Amino acid sequence: MQREKGISSTNTSLVDELYYDTNSLEVAKEKTIYKKVINIEEKRRKSRRYYFMRNRVTNRHILTDSKLSKRTFVAMFIILLAIPFTIYWSVFHGNQRENYYMTSLIIVIETMIPFFMVFEDRDPQARELVIIAVLAAIAVAGRGAFFMLPQFKPVAAIVIITGVCFGGEAGFLVGAVSGLVSNFFFGQGPWTPWQMFAFGIIGFIAGVLFKKGMLKKKKISLCIYGGISTFLIYGFLLDTASILMFSEKNITKAGAISVYISGVPFNIVHAISTIFFLFVLSKPMIEKLDRIKIKYGLIEP
Repeated sequence: MQREKGISSTNTSLVDELYYDTNSLEVAKEKTIYKKVINIEEKRRKSRRYYFMRNRVTNRHILTDSKLSKRTFVAMFIILLAIPFTIYWSVFHGNQRENYYMTSLIIVIETMIPFFMVFEDRDPQARELVIIAVLAAIAVAGRGAFFMLPQFKPVAAIVIITGVCFGGEAGFLVGAVSGLVSNFFFGQGPWTPWQMFAFGIIGFIAGVLFKKGMLKKKKISLCIYGGISTFLIYGFLLDTASILMFSEKNITKAGAISVYISGVPFNIVHAISTIFFLFVLSKPMIEKLDRIKIKYGLIEP
């Protein structure tokens, strides 16, 4: 009897252990599934709220740190004085019809100086240069994709987004490089330095205004700035270039006014296209670029 009791108690303990092991495995599986579900839900919440949360954090950062850096003032000197002087020298003291390649190259070199001042305290990372190159390539490809529609191009929109996300120096560099490279497809000429400067200055001003908190990462704000800057800045500069390129020394007041008036329809189309592309592209592109900046620790404006 005692032996039978011992055997039965042993069997009972083995059954209990097996039952406990089975239950523990089931519990572990349930916990694993639960964690996966929680992770999926968390990712969904983050993906929905990420853009708006980053905007809030960015706005707070702007309010506390809206001071322009020394490199921005150096960039202002180069972009607002040195590059216009280069174009002026090419127009009035050089042969702009033959030396536009040299002028364009000098502008690119001058543009790179303030951009590489970002790395004065550290070595540049390849990923930081790659993202700028990719944005310039997108602008060039976008201009080429809409070649059949005169003035309806996304270049200014991409340049503005670059300036807002990576600073005015990067915005000017992307604008200048986009103007130079895309003209290998559209045709180089004495207008190339003017287009480089016009695209670049739009991106630079966008970066400075964003740094000062006067331009927000919102569709309405970007679209308003894009439309005004494209019509007034780009349109005025390219119309002025037309007067200086084709009228040469026989410039009259009536001729200049006629050029500016005839350019209004083209400038309106270009402004509308910039507004359209900013309305469509600004939110997804800024969201992705902000994520890339946080993930890889890229340059800040």
